[in-house]
Formats: sequence, structure tokens, C-alpha cells
Amino acid sequence: MNPTSAASERPLASRLAEKICSFGQEAATSFALQQARTAIIDTVAVTLAGSAENCAQILMNTAGVASAPGSSLIFGTDRRTSALDATLVNGTASHALDYDDFSGVFGGHHSVPLVPALFALAEERKLSGAQVLLAYLVGVEAEIKFARAVHFHHYDKGWHPTSTLGVFGAAAAAAHLLRLDVHHTTMALAIAASLASGLKGNFGTMTKPLHVGQCGRNGLLAVLLAENGFDANPAVLEHHQGFLNVFNGPGFYNAERLLSDWGKPLELENSTIALKQFPCCGSVHPAIMMMLRLVREDGVRADDVAGIEILPHGRRLRHTNNPDPRSPLAAKFSVQYAVVRALIDGAVRLKDFEGDAYLEPSVRRLLAITKARPHPDMADDAPDQWGAEVIVTLKNGRQLSRRVDNLVGRGGNDPMTSKELWEKFEDCAKRVLPREQIASLFEQLKTLDKVADMSEVARLLEVGRRNAGRKVADTSTSFSSRSEQRASKTIPVS
Repeated sequence: MNPTSAASERPLASRLAEKICSFGQEAATSFALQQARTAIIDTVAVTLAGSAENCAQILMNTAGVASAPGSSLIFGTDRRTSALDATLVNGTASHALDYDDFSGVFGGHHSVPLVPALFALAEERKLSGAQVLLAYLVGVEAEIKFARAVHFHHYDKGWHPTSTLGVFGAAAAAAHLLRLDVHHTTMALAIAASLASGLKGNFGTMTKPLHVGQCGRNGLLAVLLAENGFDANPAVLEHHQGFLNVFNGPGFYNAERLLSDWGKPLELENSTIALKQFPCCGSVHPAIMMMLRLVREDGVRADDVAGIEILPHGRRLRHTNNPDPRSPLAAKFSVQYAVVRALIDGAVRLKDFEGDAYLEPSVRRLLAITKARPHPDMADDAPDQWGAEVIVTLKNGRQLSRRVDNLVGRGGNDPMTSKELWEKFEDCAKRVLPREQIASLFEQLKTLDKVADMSEVARLLEVGRRNAGRKVADTSTSFSSRSEQRASKTIPVS
């Protein structure tokens, strides 16, 4: 084990563990807790929807998976298994539809590495919703601080940050939930460094959501091993053959960013944290919104359109330029299809990425007259990287356009309304749960901090449970708050 680069400094993992262990309730602002509740509601919804997808079903039914005894629920079923296996299956389901929230700074999806692991562990250990919320804040803080230390190089090199960095978030969150001390938390982070993985080359396949299930499981495994005395090199993050130098390379990271400005403000309060209103790649959302504005504000109709030009920021287009998608999954990564669908239906919903929706004649006609190219006025190194312009040419020769320079999903100063959040939750959950159970679950998640035992929440996530007669959720409550947010440079995300 090599010493740290500066003899007077303790290993990075140890210094990071101190931040994690010292994070208390006083550090959690009311806005951050509100954001955490909203994020958890959203993650539970997309996990329920994703539980019916092939990737989750194949994984759950593969020999040796989810066969271990245990008390942790696989969402949307009546099946319980170990916390590790539940995290693996629920984590994969949570990202199966690519409908989960994301962070522009993280370059990935910050909630899905955390929520499945926290729910599984809290149910097993009978921990409270308040403890889960606080641990969630810690996990988001840790994984995004890692991102600040390694991006842009880490993302551009081909690593999938949701997984490669999310494993540290899962480890930090689970360690905090179990109240491990600094030594054991240090060991958990060091173990997690050897369990980090995830390649962008597998985007567009079932393996992408598997990255999430595996990183959550690995982060939790690291904590459980550390809790029982397993050891690792506490200097593995900065070691010359450790995480930072192997994954990024010398000169392509700034380790001090991992430790600076912890909770000042909390990363979850950043304006680049966003929910997905549409069940497809986050990079196409700005273009979808611009087409929806043309439809709703200018009355543009599909039958009147002679041509469509889509001009996103270049970083948004590199992994979404797919003019001829040939599968529902490919359609999720096609800015052309998403914009065309917004024009045809005036909305983009789960059903649009199922079956043969992408082959509908009306869709194919419009795809043939749709072009996409990087916006010439949106530089790659611009501070705002979530812009798009959509130009529609009508059959009468008239041109209409809408442009936005920075729209990172729904968050910051443009949060989803309580009605929109409920509509998304219901649309997702109704795939596996009855209507009255959905409303009761939604209501309980709104007040997660008052839940004494997380098995109460799990009961409402279990298929076949009868919960009729409980008070239906009041969906008029606001879940997001507008506040001043600091500007932050962002990178692409899927």
C-alpha cells in the first residue's frame, strides 16, 4: 500500500469517509429534503414500470439470482430475497425505461444507484424513512463530488458515470444508513473502487440498466463486507494503480474537488438536477419541449408539416442522432423520433416506446422529412449545454421555430408540478399495482420522513396487497420549490 502523494495527508477515502460520517440532520435543508422526497417518489415510479421490462424479468428469473433467502422486496412482486439480490433486480428495473432522474454535472442518473439499495437495506434492518432520506442526500453528494473530480474526461473516455461513480454513491449512502464509523466507511469506499464498472459502449442494450443494478449491489456489498471487517487499501483512490489514475489517467482529474464544498450547498439543490417528464434519453428533452411549444402555442399540426429541422447542442446529439430507429429501445435514443412523436400526439408517453409504435405510418412519413444537426451557435465548451432549436416548415412555405439555450429536464426554476408528478407516478405504477394501492403508496412516499419502519412502504409496493379504504393522495401538494440555484457546467447524459 503506497502512501498518499502528500505525506502529511491521510488517504482520500479516509477524508471522504469523515465527510460522510459527520453528515447530520442539521446539514439537510428543507429544500434538499423536499427534493429528496420528490426524487424518491420518481425513482419508485420508474422502478415499478421497469419491473415488467424484459431485462428485469430475465434477470429475476435467471438461476441463482434473487434466490437467496431474505426480507427485501422485489418491487411489483410478492417475492422477497436478500438485500443484495433485491438491489440488483430493482436497480436494473429502475433504469430499464431510461425514465429516471438525472444530473448534468454527474453525467448520469444519480438516484437509481441509491434508492433500490437504501430501500432493500432499510426494509431488512427495519430502519426509518427519515434515515433513508438523510442517507440519500449523502449518496448524491458523494457521487456528484466524484463527478466533479473526474469529468469531462471520464465521460468522454467511455465510462458510464451512473455506474462507475454511482457505486461510490451507493456505498456512501448505505454506510451512512448503517451508521458505520470512519474506518469502516473508508474500507467500504476502498472496496467499492475495485467494484466500479460500466461502459457506454453498451448503451442501447439491456446491459445499460444492468449497470445500475450491479453498481447498487456492488456499493451495498462493499458496505456489508466492510461492516464485517473486510479490508482494502485506503489509498486506492489516488494510488498510481488505483481508481483515479486507471479510470482517468494522470493529469485528467482533480482529487481535491472530491472533498471541497461538501454540502455548501448540497448537490441535490443544484439547478442541473432534473426529473424526466418524458420516458426517453434526457438529451432529447429540450428538443421535445420546443416541439411541444410549437404544437401548443402555434397550433402546428402534423398534416401541415413539410419539413422539420432539429438543432440541439452538439453534446446532446452525438448519442441521439438516430433518424431510423428500428426498436423501441433505439427510439428512446432518437431525437428525430421523439420530436416527431411530440408533434403527432402533443405528448410523449411510455406507450410511444412500446411495440411497433416507432413503425406507425404517420411517424415514418415525418421521419423521412426530419433532419438533425448540431446547433451552430451552441459551442461544445459553452457553460450551458442543454439547448435545442426546432424549426418547422409548413406546406404553405411558412417557417416557425422555438429555441431554448438551457433546459435540463424538469427542475431548478422549472420543476414538474404536483399534477405532472402524480400523472407520471400513476402512469408508471399502474403497470403492476391497482389504482387504490398506487394512491396510498404515493401518499406514504410524500411523507417518507414520518415512516418509522420502511417495511410499511414495502407493503404497498408488493403486488396483490389490498389497501382499499386508505385515504387517497392529495395531489395538489407542491413537491418542488423554486429557489436561487448556482450555475454549473454540465456534460451529456443519457
